[in-house]
Amino acid sequence: MWSAKIFTLYPEFFPGILDIGLYKRARENKIWSLDVINIRDYALDKHRSVDDSPFGGGSGMVMRADVIDNCLDKNTKNSKNELIYLSPRGELLTQKIAKQLSKKNGVDLICGHFEGIDQRVIEERKIREISIGDFILSGGETAAFVFLDSILRLLPGVLGNSSSLNEESFENNLLEYPQYTKPQEWKGRAVPEVLLSGNHAKIKDWRLAQSEDITRRQRQDLWEKYHK
Repeated sequence: MWSAKIFTLYPEFFPGILDIGLYKRARENKIWSLDVINIRDYALDKHRSVDDSPFGGGSGMVMRADVIDNCLDKNTKNSKNELIYLSPRGELLTQKIAKQLSKKNGVDLICGHFEGIDQRVIEERKIREISIGDFILSGGETAAFVFLDSILRLLPGVLGNSSSLNEESFENNLLEYPQYTKPQEWKGRAVPEVLLSGNHAKIKDWRLAQSEDITRRQRQDLWEKYHK
């Protein structure tokens, strides 16, 4: 069973969208599991303090190394999961990374707040930093939903038709081709005739050509990787 453990200051965020639809069924079928740990429960004073002002000055607060470390000590001692901190300065999450993580035992995920967590605990525990994009969020919880969603859908048995994964965007560094369904004509716009032809070879060629054209126009970075 693939497992996720989330360390957060706001456990009420979870399970949320991770406990509806296909992900709920997958949990009931023991394909994956979720544990949520409140970091405040591992504070070291009666006020349950988890942050303090940064050395050197600054406008924000920083999550304390000793509190984070105490929380991880109590909850990851025998864990075989990769320990990850969601951070805007981390390596960019890609489909390749999501695939790699889906094939591991699971992830232990730290949701940061304020100005982040003390650098020393990151270095001491060799925590991997991953970013979901070049933008800033108010906390790691919303990023955790995106991060887990990208992985969970890749687990065997989660999606009804796993073969559809092979033709999605970012497979082979291409964006996905356009999709059409009924009605056959809508507001004067018709479905491309090749898709109605029943000629699977021609349909495959058309879809590849569409993917290549869209990728070339909209994502030059992927287009260059595709050609390599």
